Amino acid sequence: MAENYSEKIAKELNLKEGHVRAAIELLDNDSTVPFIARYRKELTGEMDEVSIINVRDRIDQIRALDKRKDAILKSLDDQEKLTDDLKSKILDAETLAILEDVYLPYRPKRRTRGMMAREKGLEPLALKIFEQGEMDVDAEAAAFIDSEKGVGTFADAVSGARDIIAEWINEDGESRAVLRTLYTEKAILRSRVVKDKEEEGIKYKDYFDWEEPAATAPSHRILAIRRGAEEGCLIFHIVPDENEALFLLEERFVKSENNASEQVRQAVRESYRRLLSPSMELELRLELKNRADEEAIRVFAGNLRELLLASPLGQKAVMGIDPGYRTGCKVVCLDPQGKLLDNTTIYPIEPHNKKEQAAGILKNLVSEYQIEAIAVGNGTGGRETEAFCKEISFDRPVVILMVNENGASVYSASAVAREEFPDHDITVRGAVSIGRRFMDPLAELVKIDPKSIGVGQYQHDVDQKALKASLDDVVSSCVNAVGVEVNTASRELLKYVSGLSERLAGNIIRYRNENGPFALRKRLMDVSGMGPKAFEQSAGFLRIRGAANPLDSSAVHPESYPVVEAMAKDMRCSIDDLIKSSELRSEIRLERYVTDRVGIPTLNDIMNELAKPGRDPREQFEPFSFSEGINSISDLETGMHLPGIVTNVTAFGAFVDIGVHQDGLVHLSEMADRFIRDTRDFVKVNQRVMVTVINIDVQRNRISLSMKSRPTEKSKAESNNATASKRKLKTVSGNQKKKKKDPANPFAAALKDFRVPER
Repeated sequence: MAENYSEKIAKELNLKEGHVRAAIELLDNDSTVPFIARYRKELTGEMDEVSIINVRDRIDQIRALDKRKDAILKSLDDQEKLTDDLKSKILDAETLAILEDVYLPYRPKRRTRGMMAREKGLEPLALKIFEQGEMDVDAEAAAFIDSEKGVGTFADAVSGARDIIAEWINEDGESRAVLRTLYTEKAILRSRVVKDKEEEGIKYKDYFDWEEPAATAPSHRILAIRRGAEEGCLIFHIVPDENEALFLLEERFVKSENNASEQVRQAVRESYRRLLSPSMELELRLELKNRADEEAIRVFAGNLRELLLASPLGQKAVMGIDPGYRTGCKVVCLDPQGKLLDNTTIYPIEPHNKKEQAAGILKNLVSEYQIEAIAVGNGTGGRETEAFCKEISFDRPVVILMVNENGASVYSASAVAREEFPDHDITVRGAVSIGRRFMDPLAELVKIDPKSIGVGQYQHDVDQKALKASLDDVVSSCVNAVGVEVNTASRELLKYVSGLSERLAGNIIRYRNENGPFALRKRLMDVSGMGPKAFEQSAGFLRIRGAANPLDSSAVHPESYPVVEAMAKDMRCSIDDLIKSSELRSEIRLERYVTDRVGIPTLNDIMNELAKPGRDPREQFEPFSFSEGINSISDLETGMHLPGIVTNVTAFGAFVDIGVHQDGLVHLSEMADRFIRDTRDFVKVNQRVMVTVINIDVQRNRISLSMKSRPTEKSKAESNNATASKRKLKTVSGNQKKKKKDPANPFAAALKDFRVPER
């Protein structure tokens, strides 16, 4: 079937037909998107994952349309109404909307007013009126009066005839197409508050009396208005000017100026108001919902990718702290592989303030378990706990950093966490999650439903099936881009590897538990359920650190091992020598190793892997610190310049954590000195930024921020009075400069060894 679709899709996506056909064939043969993008570049012309996903989704749409065509053809055939002309129209339909327009007159439906009029024998009258010749309508209608059929007067007969004509107009494909264009281009989205719902729906106040062109309405506004309507606070409609719609219909159907034409004109109005307008509005509502969903899902997916690919600390001994006031701070100690070694609870902050006791406990744990970094959750009490930890003089350099704990509570209460830590409560599991996501965000976050991580926009309002599919694509892409250490990975991480299912991931863990760690990739074939296809799809993404064959720790696929072995043989050296010596690699002439299956793209990838086997594509870990003394919204003042981290990017702006337990919003209009059309072109999740506080609404717990470079009266005053007694404000740039110049700074000293090791 690929030949039937590849040319069409290639034109739509501006790709080469042969490459699209190859991608479709690979997808149809159960190859995954990451595998195709990485290991089948010659066949697809080096299509990236986005292009392959677009091909996959488009062919699914076309096949779904074909399936609907088959069902309609069968229905018409069963009704004995299928003609060659009708069949041709159905097969030529390019969209589902056009297809349904063709089928509309023949679709089985409930009894309509037009049907009942036909049952009363009024169709001949409707036909005569619709011809719009010179006639006395009342006189013609009198012949159809029949009290037994329910037609008591000539007015009843004319009204029934108009009902029939109204349905003909509604079912006219060309008219529907013209109106569809009018609605798409000129409909106005209008919303208003439901009577007596002003107080209940106060969060939708902006939409109590709102209107804008539907064609340009942004995703977040569409979803917000729809949510307000679903909660019973708003009413909204999406319609064009009625006079313009009626003019288009009358131009098509009203052919004369006589009594019959006047009845047709009335039928046009009835058809539009009763049938066409509700139908077109419903169709447009669905179209706008789909458009809004696509945009919201795209934003969510982009944010999730940035979060999953956040810089890892690496394999270090880490202490995780889940802060709390009344119940204390839960502390866990993890080894470099993330194994739980110890846990306890300390009470250093309000209301207990047992700082001395807590400091002693942390000092002992840091010394005993050789802790190199402390991860403090950014929840309630996080800033106070972080400040407390930084006051302690440990016997070794220790990095102390706040970690976004969104989703940690979801993980701690999950079946995955219960299975992993059956003898510990949710507080311990939550602290473990905080510590582990400091070490490797990707490995830990895959255990949590992406919707619980907190980087979405109206994620509960969009199509949940489409959202899940998109987020699964993102997680799979990230996991396979980084690669997975097969001997330490969790089942949740392994199940996202190309070609592996949750069952097969579980079998891999069961095998290594029973037989010890894998020493070679080929031993994966001994795992129950690991067939040739699954091995082909997954092997290149599974790493074995310290394997006897050095290629097993790289992204070189086992199918390409003979190529590397041939290179080593020609250079009269071992594979290890090729990896260690750039001089040897520089002498290799890649064109000598080109075959009908291995081309220059794959050979270039092999050479890159030999240079840095199993390299991590994520950026190196860099520390971050919020401004000291700014711990709550009450500490903020308008004009303050503060460091922050972008936590969520939406269509209307970006939310930034400035360390006060409430993210501030940088609206799109405050993002830069120049015009910004798309927030994602300017910021991304986890980006470090400098912001200015421009408004504080303590009552509504809202903070407005700006990233513009304009000076403020506050910043001017601070530069003139650096020794003021109440100094809560520090700039990141100033702190960073001070740290670089001061070698005695313990934080700077601790960081010098914190770089992700090359793998």
